[in-house]
Amino acid sequence: MLITTTPFIEGQPVREYKGAIYATSILGANFVLDFLAAVRDFIGGHSRAYERVLARARDDAMKNLIKEAEKLGANAIVGVDLDYNTVGPNAQMLMVSVSGTAVVL
Repeated sequence: MLITTTPFIEGQPVREYKGAIYATSILGANFVLDFLAAVRDFIGGHSRAYERVLARARDDAMKNLIKEAEKLGANAIVGVDLDYNTVGPNAQMLMVSVSGTAVVL
């Protein structure tokens, strides 16, 4: 599956638009991650634990987006957009939303 953030792929005209597709992934953080992130905020540096959680959520959302495109018979997704948010009481859950347009090249 060819995936791009651009609205078209140079040299590969879109033969058919299958429609807009969407996918999300929501993962809960935990007390240990929250504590470690607070320490990192205080002393500075990257929160590798949160980076791993966000990467896993992004990968899950992209896999789900590909499944949606395949259901429609598409062989590519153009105009992909990723958004990161927190949800739930006290924003303890991490959400990745992804959207794009399923097409046949």
